[in-house]
Amino acid sequence: MKCDYCDSPATVFYTQAIGDGMKKMNLCDACAADHGLTDGDAYPMVEKIMDDIPEHVELLADDSATVCERCGFSLEDYRKVGRLGCSYCYTTFANEIQGGLEKLHSGITHEGKVPDGIVQDIVREKELQSMRDELEAAIAAEDFEKAAKLRDSIKERES
Repeated sequence: MKCDYCDSPATVFYTQAIGDGMKKMNLCDACAADHGLTDGDAYPMVEKIMDDIPEHVELLADDSATVCERCGFSLEDYRKVGRLGCSYCYTTFANEIQGGLEKLHSGITHEGKVPDGIVQDIVREKELQSMRDELEAAIAAEDFEKAAKLRDSIKERES
């Protein structure tokens, strides 16, 4: 893919939601830098989000006190970088970012998609795990007839 401004290879892909539509730009590093898209200080989306926090949301007095347990990202890091460190950050900083997220997205819940073919594998694996759990319970209860039937069903389902 080529840069929209020059013929260099595009390495920065910018998408902006505008009403019901989208504005998309493909830029090389140089053009992205010229337009301020690679400079976090020149692209103040984070400040916009943080400035628009509803009054009913209480910000923590000491931002450094709240740190994501999984990735170590702090609210101050979020304000500087404009991105969260991991998916768990959404829970950790929920009160601080909820108002801004509602404005940026059409809602505050993410409903992801699963690639074709994966759904059947997930359903099959859950069924197998349920059968294995039931098998363990049957063995613990010394219901060996049920355990034998479950063992056979598991082998059949696995093959």
